[in-house]
Amino acid sequence: MDWMKNIFAKAAVFLEMIKFEHSVFALPFAYLGLFFGVGGVPDFFLFFWVTVAMVSFRTMAMAMNRLLDRALDAENPRTQGRALPQKKIRVRSVWIATAVSLLVFEISAYLLGPLCFALSPVPVFLAGVYPFTKRFTWLSHFVLGLILGIAPYGAWIAATGKFGWAPMFLTIGVMCWVAGFDMIYALQDIDFDMKKGLFSFPSRFGIAATLKFTRLLHAASVFCWFAAGFLAGMGICYWVGLIVVTGFLIRENQLVRSFGVSKINEAFFLTNAVVSIVLFVSVVLDKIL
Repeated sequence: MDWMKNIFAKAAVFLEMIKFEHSVFALPFAYLGLFFGVGGVPDFFLFFWVTVAMVSFRTMAMAMNRLLDRALDAENPRTQGRALPQKKIRVRSVWIATAVSLLVFEISAYLLGPLCFALSPVPVFLAGVYPFTKRFTWLSHFVLGLILGIAPYGAWIAATGKFGWAPMFLTIGVMCWVAGFDMIYALQDIDFDMKKGLFSFPSRFGIAATLKFTRLLHAASVFCWFAAGFLAGMGICYWVGLIVVTGFLIRENQLVRSFGVSKINEAFFLTNAVVSIVLFVSVVLDKIL
């Protein structure tokens, strides 16, 4: 039984390392694109394989990010306690998990249709490039945003087998939203980034400019989600949900502006989880009712 305990312990370390619980940020937006594309409630096959694709891709992307950033993580006081710098898990094991996750993602993309499979290398490429972007450009925040923003478009394509304007606005909205909250998150590392010559919006332009630009990005997100809802012919439930989401985005920016990084956990984790879940629930209610 000891070997089983060891396996479960290593799995727990791995899941904590990739912040598996943060899938709550990405999954609702994937489902959003799915419901938009179907125009109602998707069947089990679509729902299941979109979920598998999202979870496996995020696992692959996060594991790869931790692997490629492990040297920097070992130097950063905020990240020194992570699993790889602390040698709580072997590098080889994480590479194996990355490869398995990639294989599962590609299988799910294949099952979701030829267009999904043909486009599947795009997010994989972006996930591989992203950890290096902070070495040469502050636009790294937008690369991360695009990686998550692809989720609703991919789900739309899985449902419809074609491109469309509504998912495009969903994607741009998610990209701006994620880039904005990633800039807020990067405020924690501004001194380390400047010391190591890493590129982030806060280290390049300062705290005041970051907070102003984040507000603009989140305003752009709301506009894009409004446009997506309009193009998809959404009803009252969606618009009420969007109003609630707007309120939470305003609160997120106010928290950081008023209290700084001491409110990062509330502003980043709780608020952003609420944003994605509320918008998804509003779409589900709109389609059901």
